[in-house]
Amino acid sequence: MNPKKCTLEEAKKNAALKAVEEIKDGFVVGLGSGSTAAHAIERIGQRMKREKLQIMGIPTSYQAFMLAVKSEIPITTLDEHPLLDITIDGADQIDHKLNLIKGMGGALARE
Repeated sequence: MNPKKCTLEEAKKNAALKAVEEIKDGFVVGLGSGSTAAHAIERIGQRMKREKLQIMGIPTSYQAFMLAVKSEIPITTLDEHPLLDITIDGADQIDHKLNLIKGMGGALARE
């Protein structure tokens, strides 16, 4: 039996969608940057509409902010909600100690 292979982009989307399943009503969610987080942000917006969830998002980049607004996710800040229930983000590399390397660094100051 040959398991179905998926592209890197499909794997990112699958990871994002699985992570979004962990979100519950009332959560404050960190919204990461990059393509994996973008899939998650879109799915969060879909779940909010479909399931009538009340969720607030804290974006780590301008791009995440704009996508959250487009997805109708209410925005808050770390000043207003310093404790997050979950954060969804991607990484380009991870080692055996779970150290992560992020992308090109465009959003690192906010992340």
